[in-house]
Amino acid sequence: MSGTLDIAPLRSLVAIADCGGFQRAASSLHLSQGAVSQHVRRLESATGRALVVRHGRGSRFTTDGEQLLVQARRILALHDDTLRGFGVQVEETITIGSTEHAAAQLLPALAAGLAEAAPDHRVRFRLDRGARLRESVATGAVDLALLLQAEGPRAELVGELDLSWYAAPTWTRPDGSTPVPVVAFDNPCSLRTRALETLSGHDIPAVIGAEATQLAGVQAAVAAGLGVALMATLGHAPQGLVPVSDLPTPEPLQLYVCSRPGLQGPIGQAVAGVLRPLLRPRPTLAVGA
Repeated sequence: MSGTLDIAPLRSLVAIADCGGFQRAASSLHLSQGAVSQHVRRLESATGRALVVRHGRGSRFTTDGEQLLVQARRILALHDDTLRGFGVQVEETITIGSTEHAAAQLLPALAAGLAEAAPDHRVRFRLDRGARLRESVATGAVDLALLLQAEGPRAELVGELDLSWYAAPTWTRPDGSTPVPVVAFDNPCSLRTRALETLSGHDIPAVIGAEATQLAGVQAAVAAGLGVALMATLGHAPQGLVPVSDLPTPEPLQLYVCSRPGLQGPIGQAVAGVLRPLLRPRPTLAVGA
């Protein structure tokens, strides 16, 4: 069987991953949803494999689809670089994933910084939980992700996020041996783990008083007086909440910029360069320490 992978269908496939579905991909590419669907069918005909299948009300990539997505990004990068070599201006879209912890304080500065540092890139942001962002980076669904406590050769440390306790203005710490109620994201979550470890390390009993899947839910539960929450806010207290000073100061969390396999060019360094001045530098060990 012979087949051809054309550039336009490959762009549609990447847009589906970047935008989170056919309809948003069509809007991003200024195409009809039917045209994007036809592009996927052409790719499936060329490869002889199902690439995108229905999943509930949406869709998901198959294993073959994820494999082609990685290769599609490489093909498009080479295609666009070739055009640039002939003086043709090509705008490249970069998708950056972030957890909600970092979004409110870091993404506005990051967007402004990248507009100056990488004017030839159009940046799209995706907010998600850390575990899903790790999967998205690994499969190529996002190009870069801001992640806490990452590891691996494609993870670049950019600094440390200071953490602070917050509560409702009327909240008071329980007396004696009564556990401190903690409001947190559901597992897995680095902030949740750090909060419980910090209290345990100072022999302060704690219990999860409320948990949520999104930052808005955590903040609402704290505002309702259900407990305290550990947050990374760069010193800006969330509206309606106040810092708590009578709990032990937690160790900061390290923030990394993680890149997908095959990502080339200076965009990763540009993102790291914008973020570093906003964060606490990672301590360096003295010689002989």
